[in-house]
Amino acid sequence: MHKVKIIFFFLVVSNLTKAQEFNARVTINSSAIGREVNKNVFQTLQTSITNFINNRKWSTDVYQANEKIDCSFLLNLQPTSDANVYSASLTIQAARPVFNSSYLSPIINYQDKEVSFKYIEFQQLEFNDNRVAGSDAQMSNLTAILAYYAYMILGFDQDSYSPKGGTLYFQKAQNIVNTAPESRTISGWKAFDGIRNRYWLSENMLNSRYTIIHDVYYNYYRKCFDKLYEDEKIARQELMNVLNLLNTFNTDNPNTMINQFFFQGKSTELIKVFSKAAPQDKARASEILQKLDITNAARYKDELK
Repeated sequence: MHKVKIIFFFLVVSNLTKAQEFNARVTINSSAIGREVNKNVFQTLQTSITNFINNRKWSTDVYQANEKIDCSFLLNLQPTSDANVYSASLTIQAARPVFNSSYLSPIINYQDKEVSFKYIEFQQLEFNDNRVAGSDAQMSNLTAILAYYAYMILGFDQDSYSPKGGTLYFQKAQNIVNTAPESRTISGWKAFDGIRNRYWLSENMLNSRYTIIHDVYYNYYRKCFDKLYEDEKIARQELMNVLNLLNTFNTDNPNTMINQFFFQGKSTELIKVFSKAAPQDKARASEILQKLDITNAARYKDELK
């Protein structure tokens, strides 16, 4: 009987381990923090964030080990005048495997510069979907931000596999925006905090006027990159269709956050795909990309001649 119980226990643990959604790597850069602070605190924090993201159940779906979403979180810390309180930038990267290849296509590559939080070594990182845990806004802001991006990663990942598949997770992220902690030192959750922040990212993905963006994500990954192995020419044409959709969207809705967000981290793979296109298609792709992805305009102009 005891052996049966033990076997059952390990089967349950095994299934729970497989159920988690993320394979997240967390790095904390504390080089800007003075020597008066014990750097062991940041190692503890790094472990706590890793466990918070990787060990929490974020969805009702069961993910096998090889289905977990590869992602990374880089937290660059800066000191503040308050004890145990830090300002930081958080770089979030996530990738999606391309069918029939070992290639991982970037789905998120974004830096959030409006991160501030309080952390005391060994404190529990707690989060509740309906209400941010903790009476100290600065303490709960960290878990709110981490949970927000966990749901956004799930949303974009699901959108890439099925039309509008990520809507539930964008709604969960928006719920965090609506219940986020408030303080004079906390920003990034409000419309008036800027034109590109957490508020606007989830708003764009739920805005009924921007539904074409869901088609963009699905077509880009499922109809283009997943089909490259099968028929490169057709896949490249689908990618051109995606650029035309984005061009139309940008014309109708200039200066949206999601347009800039979409292109971050994608220039290299876009150039690689279109470098083999017919001259007229290559020229058209270069023209649209220079317009939509201004940061990399020079690269497109030079490498897609």
